[in-house]
Amino acid sequence: MNLDEAWQQALKNTAILRARVRPLETFETTRLPYIFLAASLVNRGDTVVRRGEVFVEKPAIILPEHLPQFGGFELEEAGAGHDFMTTYLMVRGIRFPSLKYQNKTESLDVFEGHLEHASGFYRDRLAQAEDVQTGLVTGVEDCWQFSILILMAHQILRQADGDIRRLMEKFRREAGQ
Repeated sequence: MNLDEAWQQALKNTAILRARVRPLETFETTRLPYIFLAASLVNRGDTVVRRGEVFVEKPAIILPEHLPQFGGFELEEAGAGHDFMTTYLMVRGIRFPSLKYQNKTESLDVFEGHLEHASGFYRDRLAQAEDVQTGLVTGVEDCWQFSILILMAHQILRQADGDIRRLMEKFRREAGQ
C-alpha cells in the first residue's frame, strides 16, 4: 500500500470511539495516551492492540509557521520521511500547529476476538477506570500512524476556542503587570 492509499484508508476507516476529555495544555507539554485497535491482518478474527502516547510540546526554538515535528511515528515504514510527511499533509490542506509531536509506542498486543468485541472491552475498561485522558481509536493496522494523527487533529480542533481564550487572558495579565 503506497502512502496515498494508506492516507485514504485511514480517512475512511478511522473512528475515534473515545476522545480525551481534558483539553491539551496551552502552555506546557501534554501527554496524550491512546489505545489503537485494528483487525489483525495475520490472525483473522483477532484484534491488534497498540498502546502508546503522544507528547505534544512546544519546541525549544521558534519554528516557522506550519512546520510541525513528528517523531516516533515510524513514518519511514509507512513510506515517508518526516519532511515528506509534512509536505504531504500540507498539500492536502492539513496543517498542524508548529509543535513537537513525539509518539512512544508502549506495547503491541493481540486481543483474541473481533474488533467490535475489543472496542467494547476497552471502552468499558476505560470507563470503569474513570480514565478521561486516554483516547480510543480504531482503524487499519497498516496505517495506524495516520489514525493517531487524525486523533491528534481532532483534539487540537476541539480546543481551538479555549486556546484562543487562554492566550488572550495570558496576554492581558502580562500587559497589566
